[in-house]
Amino acid sequence: MNTFQKSDAFYLLAFFLIVITLGTVLLLLPGSWQGPAPLNPLDAFFTAASAVCVAGLGVVDMTAFSPGGLTIIMLLIQTGGLGIISFSSILLTIPGNRLAIMQRNTIQSFYIAGVEYRPHRIVRNIIGFTIIIEAAGALILALCFRQAEVENWVFMGLFHAVSAFCNAGITPLPGGLTGFADNSPLLLVLIALIVLGGLGFIVLQDILAVWLGKKQRLSYHSRIVLVISALLILGGTVLFFILERKRLFSGMDMFPGAWVHALFQSVTTRSGGFEVLPQSQLSQPSKLLTGLLMLIGGAPGSIAGGLKITTVFVVLVVMVREPDEQGDIKLFHHRLTGETLNKGVVYVLKALVLLLLCIAALTFFEGIRGKSLGALVFEVVSAFGTVGLTLNLTPSLSAGGKLIIIVAMFAGRVGLVALAFPAISRRNYAITYPQGSILLG
Repeated sequence: MNTFQKSDAFYLLAFFLIVITLGTVLLLLPGSWQGPAPLNPLDAFFTAASAVCVAGLGVVDMTAFSPGGLTIIMLLIQTGGLGIISFSSILLTIPGNRLAIMQRNTIQSFYIAGVEYRPHRIVRNIIGFTIIIEAAGALILALCFRQAEVENWVFMGLFHAVSAFCNAGITPLPGGLTGFADNSPLLLVLIALIVLGGLGFIVLQDILAVWLGKKQRLSYHSRIVLVISALLILGGTVLFFILERKRLFSGMDMFPGAWVHALFQSVTTRSGGFEVLPQSQLSQPSKLLTGLLMLIGGAPGSIAGGLKITTVFVVLVVMVREPDEQGDIKLFHHRLTGETLNKGVVYVLKALVLLLLCIAALTFFEGIRGKSLGALVFEVVSAFGTVGLTLNLTPSLSAGGKLIIIVAMFAGRVGLVALAFPAISRRNYAITYPQGSILLG
C-alpha cells in the first residue's frame, strides 16, 4: 500500500464517494421521484453529489422529489456537511477501534491548542453544536413558513435549517426562495444559520467558553476569524448596496428591504448558496464581487467551502510583509511561523491549479456550445466554492459539463479538505544538498 493509501485523505475520499453512490441509488428508487419522466441516472448522481458536497447546484426541479426523496437529500446534506466529522464518528464508534496517531491528528486538525484536544470530545461537541443550532433554526423557520401558509411547514423548517447551517443552499420550495424576498425575518434567520455554519466549531466553542467564564479571552485564531468575517460581511453588504441600489434593489425600501438583501447577498455568496434575487440580473461589478466572495469562503474547521478566510489572510500577509530571519512574520503581538505561512501559500496554489483545470475542462465542453466564458467561470467558482449560485447555466449543461461540475464540487469539498490534512511523516536523512539559485520575477 502506497503513502497516499495509508493516509486519511484516501479514506475520506472513499467515504464521500461511497455516500454519493449510495445517495444516487436511493434517489433512483421509484418512491423518491415524482416527476413526469424517470429520473436520469446522471441527474441523480449530480443531485447526490451536490447534496453531499453541500454545493447546492441543481439540474432538476427539486419539487419533483417525493417527501421521501427530499428526506434522503436532507440526510445527504447533513452527512456531507459534517464531512470529516461523519467520517471520524465512524472511526470512533467501531467496537474495539483504537485511533492511530494519524487519525487523531486528522480529527484534531479541526481544533487548536487551548480549545480542545481529545478526539472523542471534539466529535461530541461538534455534533452537539449542530443539533442545538439546527433545532433552534428549524423551530423559528417552521413558524415563519407557517405564517407564510407554506404546506408541510414543519418539514420545510427542518430542511432549510439543515441546508442553511450546512451551507448547502438547497431548497425544495416551488420557485425557491424568490417568493420570500419580502420576508425579512425569514431571511435574517437564514443569514444567522449560514454565518454560524461558516464560522467553524473551533470559534463557536471558544465563544461559548468565554461566555461561560471558562476562559478569559478568545484564542488568536477565533479573533482573526471573527474580525475577518465581520469585515467581509459588512464590506460586502455596503458594496452590494452601493452597486445595486439603483438596479436590482431599485424597487425596495431602503430598510429593511435593500439593506437586508445586500446583507443576504454578502452572506450567501460565501458558501451559503441560497438565491433570493436572480444572480443573472446583478451588475457586472456585483458578479465579480460575488465570485471573489465565493472563492474566499468561510472559516477552516467549518461547514463552509472556499479557500477559507484564514488561508487567504495568511497569503495576503505574505504579500505585504517580509518574513524575518527565521521565516516568521510578527502580527498583532503574535508570530506566524514559517511553516504556517508556507502551508497557506502552498494550499492556495494547489487549490487555484484545481480550479483552473476545472475551468479549462468546462470551457472545452461548453465553450464550443456557445456558452460565455464569464458564465462558465462563475459556474465553476460556485461549484468549487460549494456555494450553489448560478447564472442559469446549470440546467442547460451537457452530460460532459455536468460531470465536470461534479468533479469541481467534489474537488472543492473533499479535495481541499484532503489537501489540508496532516501529511504522513517521512524519514529524514542527514543529507545537505548544495544551494540552488534561480532568478525570480
